[in-house]
Amino acid sequence: MKEQTIKNIVDFHLEKWVAKGINMLPGKIESEMADPNQNEDKEWKTWFPINSKVTDLEIEEFENQIAHKLPHDYKIFLKYKHFYDLNISEVSFFRFPVNTWNLKFIDRIFNGEPREYLIDKGYLPFADWSDWGLLCFDTNRNNGDNNYPIVLWDHEIADEVSDEYLDFYNMLIQIDEVDRSNNS
Repeated sequence: MKEQTIKNIVDFHLEKWVAKGINMLPGKIESEMADPNQNEDKEWKTWFPINSKVTDLEIEEFENQIAHKLPHDYKIFLKYKHFYDLNISEVSFFRFPVNTWNLKFIDRIFNGEPREYLIDKGYLPFADWSDWGLLCFDTNRNNGDNNYPIVLWDHEIADEVSDEYLDFYNMLIQIDEVDRSNNS
C-alpha cells in the first residue's frame, strides 16, 4: 500500500512536469535520460524520468559513506525513478540522475551547506524547501526502521531546525495534498 502510494505520487508529479514541457535543463543530460530527438547544439536539453537502476548494494554503500541508515520509504523512493527535477508544493527534491546520483548527494550533503549545521549534527538533507531552506532527516530521532522525523533547516537561522513532518511517507502525502489543492 505505502509503496504504491509513493510511486503514484512520484508519477503524478513527474508526468505533470513532462506534460508542461518544463523537463529541460541547460548543459549535459545523462544519455539514458536525454530526449534522443533533440538538437545537441542547443543549450537547453530535454530530459525524461526513467526507472531507477539503484540497487540495494548501492544504497548500502551510500549509507556507509554518509554514516546513516536511510528510511525504508525513502529507499522505495530512490529505487523507483531517476529525475532531474521533482517539485511537489514547496519541496524540490535533490536531483537524482541515473549514473551520478550518489556523487550528487554526497556533494550536497558534505559540500552544499556548512556541515557543522547539518550532517555533523545528524541532519541529513534530501530536498530544498522553497528558496530558503532544506528538508532533512533528523537521524537523532529514530521512530523505528530508521523512520526519522523531517525537519526544516532555514538558511537564515543556521543553528536551529524546526519539526515539519512525522516521517518521509507522511511528508509525501501532505505535500501532495497541498500541491493538488493549490493547482485544482
